[in-house]
Amino acid sequence: MNKLATIALIILLFCGGALWFLANGSLNEYIKQQIELVGQNLTEQTVTVNVVNIKPSQGMGMIQGIRVANMKGYSQPNIFSLDNIKLDINIKSLLEESIVIDEIVIDKPQFFIEVNKAGQANIKELIDIIQSHLPASNAPTENRTQNSTANEPKIRLEKFILSGSTLTLDLTQLGNKVHQLSLAEINIANIGGKTGLPASQLGGELAKQMLKAVWAKAKSEQKKIIKDKLKNKATDAVKDKLKSLVNEDTKKKLSSLFDKLKSN
Repeated sequence: MNKLATIALIILLFCGGALWFLANGSLNEYIKQQIELVGQNLTEQTVTVNVVNIKPSQGMGMIQGIRVANMKGYSQPNIFSLDNIKLDINIKSLLEESIVIDEIVIDKPQFFIEVNKAGQANIKELIDIIQSHLPASNAPTENRTQNSTANEPKIRLEKFILSGSTLTLDLTQLGNKVHQLSLAEINIANIGGKTGLPASQLGGELAKQMLKAVWAKAKSEQKKIIKDKLKNKATDAVKDKLKSLVNEDTKKKLSSLFDKLKSN
């Protein structure tokens, strides 16, 4: 079993399976194929990868162009894309019981969130799908480590960073519009705890936490957008009502006042 092959799968967010044997093929091509296969099993969506470039001797690697297709019923082709993933592996930990990944950085990821008329969001649906493939948090430890996970190496991730994220928030089904947003840097620490998690579980947990962090920020923005819209509607209604009750000079003054209120 090649531990670095397993680690590489984890950093791509979609790893799984018990033992990874490298026969005669290319390591990078092998990893690329496995990402697409286990990614589809985890998300139930089509997953594609452009390039994998792992450098085992240096404890580092890069993956480019991960795309996860959107769910049925939504208009965007992808729910998210990760164009540039870098990782830093603690090489010394390869000889220990738990492998440590010091840092994973995803630079300039793109997320495409859509909310339908029923108020359901594609990213929330994906989070639920991923969760359904992870073991229950209250399941006995022995039940979570049987068969496919029993022989997997344990992995600990010290730091996970999403930097320069962009978010397309589509609220057209709610009578609003498409918003283009930039998200503040997202940092998630200590995934896997002190002892680590089996490779397949850690990959799913990392994907879930990433999407939950993005969804939380998207919901906050959505609430702000809707609140501002309601505020503007209320202000315009009062403004129109007062216009019908006062003379022209007073109308101009009130119009100026309400325009200032809307800008605050």
